[in-house]
Amino acid sequence: MPMILGEIKRYMRDFRPIRVSRSMRDLAYKAMQAKESFIAKHQREPSIDEIAELTGEKRADIVTALESITDPVSIYEPVYTEGGDALYIVDQICDSNDDKSWLEELNLKEALKTLKDREKNILFLRFYKGHTQMEVAKEIGISQAQVSRLEKNALDKIKSQL
Repeated sequence: MPMILGEIKRYMRDFRPIRVSRSMRDLAYKAMQAKESFIAKHQREPSIDEIAELTGEKRADIVTALESITDPVSIYEPVYTEGGDALYIVDQICDSNDDKSWLEELNLKEALKTLKDREKNILFLRFYKGHTQMEVAKEIGISQAQVSRLEKNALDKIKSQL
């Protein structure tokens, strides 16, 4: 029986999506225990520095250990879904050092300056706040068809300037 248990434990340890060393897992377990005891004592989540102090380990080691025990997530995992349109992690990944995107952002800001206040407000409510055209129409006091037309015209103006 002990041999079978040992083999099952070894299998569970060795055939995870990412191989993590035993010492790293032990440190993560130690950090999780320290976190739970801190929560029980103080009734709040501890910071990484407080966990490091409790365990006597370096802050960077605690962060690495806790990250190492989390399961990997597919970049095609949906993070938001509403109305059939899913937003995936891959949609949120970008290279912030890209000069082309920086220039496009500047061009977009310049194009937005040419819009009327009403058009800016509609785009803000639709794309920043995530309101539907009906919600925007009620808030502004116009019909949904007018919101649709104004939104389309504003987007066309921006596209023509980009």
